[in-house]
Amino acid sequence: MVGRAAAVLRAVAAAEPTGISTTDLARSAGLARPTAHRLLTALAAEDLVARDRSGLWSLGSELYLLSVGAAARYEVTGRVRPAVARLARETGESAFFSARRGDETVCVLAEEGSFPLRSHVLHVGIRFPLAVASAGLAILAHLPDADVDGYFARVRPEEGWGPAHAEPQIRTRIAATRETGYAINPGLIVEGSWGMAAAVFDGNGAPAWALSLTGVETRFKPERRRELGDLLLHQAHLLSGALQT
Repeated sequence: MVGRAAAVLRAVAAAEPTGISTTDLARSAGLARPTAHRLLTALAAEDLVARDRSGLWSLGSELYLLSVGAAARYEVTGRVRPAVARLARETGESAFFSARRGDETVCVLAEEGSFPLRSHVLHVGIRFPLAVASAGLAILAHLPDADVDGYFARVRPEEGWGPAHAEPQIRTRIAATRETGYAINPGLIVEGSWGMAAAVFDGNGAPAWALSLTGVETRFKPERRRELGDLLLHQAHLLSGALQT
């Protein structure tokens, strides 16, 4: 029951700030609609979710109060924000910081770039399975081989994201990421929308976060990808040191 309630909360969080219907939430969380509605009703009674007049669900006020207590232990965005802003300013692309949560990444910080055309794939709160977005691929590629094997034993990304995200294709991209140090998503989520990312490591040397850049395909030509990759790796290296202290 706790696992299903957590899946409901994650689905609601991923739909912020627009909200989500009961039907769409049930589909996203992999639950029958009556089950999803029952869980939503129970969570609403505790102010963990709220429902507006149009019937859409959003996160509740109690979650904010709970997060205040957790922030002192887990909040890192204050130290990360300057690096994300610097990436956006120096590249003109949209820059992001994502955190690993189990077999997923969740975007926790975003900064729009100055270039007028943007990809609009990422936003704060959105979740992707590892290896789907460039941030998750960067993290997955820096895990030990046994952990990568364990991931594929649990998760089949192609079921939700298409054949380009089948295990053989992802393993090819993992190998490329390990060679360069940074991950590239060549428009596999939304055609024409590219992403690049570098892993950020915690005090145990594990890839716990990722910095990423997204933009339109014409901004990610081969020669510029090397430049962007070097910038990502430099900022990721600095952040890894800062977040370990």
